[in-house]
Amino acid sequence: MTSTLPAVTAATVPAPGQPAPASRSTGRTQPPVRLRSSRPDLLLCAALLVLILVVQGWNITDYPTLSDDEGTYLAQAWAVQQGRGLAHYTYWYDHPPLGWIQIALLGWIPSKLSPGSMTVETMRIAMLGISGASAVLVYVLGRRLSLPRWAAGLAMALFGLSPLAVVLSREIFLDNIAVMWLLLAFCLAASPSRHLWHHFGAGLAAAAAVLTKETMLVVLPALFVTMWRHSHRDTRKFALTGAVTACALIGLSYPLFALLKGELFPGAGHVSLWDGITYQMSRPGSGFILDRGSGSYDVLHSWLYYDRVLPLGGLAGALLLIVTWRRSVTARALAGPSLTVAVLALVALRPGGYLPAMYVIGALPFLALVLAGGAASVAHVVVRRWRTESEKRYVTAGRHLLVTGLALAACAYVVPHWYDGDRTAVTADANKPYRQASHWLGTKVADPKHTRVLVDDALWLDLVHAGYRPGLGAIWFYKADLDPAVTRTMPHGWRDIDYVVASPTVRRDAKDLPNVRAAIRHSTAVATFGTGDDRIEIRRIRGTAAEGGGR
Repeated sequence: MTSTLPAVTAATVPAPGQPAPASRSTGRTQPPVRLRSSRPDLLLCAALLVLILVVQGWNITDYPTLSDDEGTYLAQAWAVQQGRGLAHYTYWYDHPPLGWIQIALLGWIPSKLSPGSMTVETMRIAMLGISGASAVLVYVLGRRLSLPRWAAGLAMALFGLSPLAVVLSREIFLDNIAVMWLLLAFCLAASPSRHLWHHFGAGLAAAAAVLTKETMLVVLPALFVTMWRHSHRDTRKFALTGAVTACALIGLSYPLFALLKGELFPGAGHVSLWDGITYQMSRPGSGFILDRGSGSYDVLHSWLYYDRVLPLGGLAGALLLIVTWRRSVTARALAGPSLTVAVLALVALRPGGYLPAMYVIGALPFLALVLAGGAASVAHVVVRRWRTESEKRYVTAGRHLLVTGLALAACAYVVPHWYDGDRTAVTADANKPYRQASHWLGTKVADPKHTRVLVDDALWLDLVHAGYRPGLGAIWFYKADLDPAVTRTMPHGWRDIDYVVASPTVRRDAKDLPNVRAAIRHSTAVATFGTGDDRIEIRRIRGTAAEGGGR
């Protein structure tokens, strides 16, 4: 529906213009049944992949700033690698563990070659493989949903090169891995060969996505719609039944795991899956996303700070495709991605809901697809709609000039903004204070093995590699107040701690953590790295129990 036709240039033809399409022709570029046999598709996809990997990989360790969430997932992956269980402290069912199990598999080779390399900075390089696979799957899905080649390439470029996507894709977030599995599920659901095993595979991939990050559960209805549209009428009931069964059986392994451990329901002296779900469902809301001053509003603007084109343009594209669903072949082909964007937008708009910064990661590939699909629909309307056999040549030329003008105007707006955003991503060094703090703690503390430090998880593995005891020597600061297994080793409270590393995360959350707050109040900065709110202070506790003979 969206391809353009070459202009007729033969002067001997008496003003025929371009031949008008047949009345029921869609004009779409039909995707090859086997994409890997299409050389133009392979060349375009490969060229975009190289560009995306260069932009996302360059300076990946220095930008953006290390986050505590990244450190937490990596520390849990380290625990899996070391055979210490599913987490570096008691696993309390905060998220399904499949995500960091995959991170552990990705980090196995580098950690074997260089045990000290499994830190947040260096392990970000492993995310490049995830980003590259997701970008290729966006292209494949676009072609399988009958987007023209240029539109599928546009979707891949939007997903891989948007400054917002570059920043978020670099970070070690479970959402990035879950999105890869979700895209694989959509690709299998839209498989042109319609093999039953493809749909079974879609169910398995969907289960892997949900077990990697449970928030992917809300997208499954859109996957079901895609599977319905692309399954053969004669085998549809078998395909859908098989996919749903495969997804459910794999998904139920998680509660079964909890049941076998005796941790499905709350009980004395143990954590439970029920408590984990209850906690996630009852997290304090961050306010309405359009309410100025709410946390959700700040999160929205943090997304738009990096890029307005993909979030707002993609949302507009989804609305366009939904509105034109009855009249547009492209809109019907992209029903699954459009529905995905709509569902995720409605969830984000719920009043009083909790909106984390990484929430948008699940929407990015689908925003890219529907934005590219919307552009393809507009191009189709301009070039082909209302064309007749007797259309003048200058009218046809005007159609093409209009499309060209719209494309140039879009590039004139997007390219400068993206250039600035991506230039920051490939040149800025936001993690120098973390590196300096890690080096100081690894070289200036005389006896790391017998030193206790409160630290956020972004630095936790650095300290473990430097010789601090994992868990009770290097202490994830939340645990000093919230984990009985740690607090019982601190009979004198903050006096049993030697140092506290006051990073922005620690200072922000200390107000709700009495031991951490007291440790900061009864300490003196012995080293400071960075300035302003982003500074990291290494603070030595005054009057520790060891100094008073109490430890």
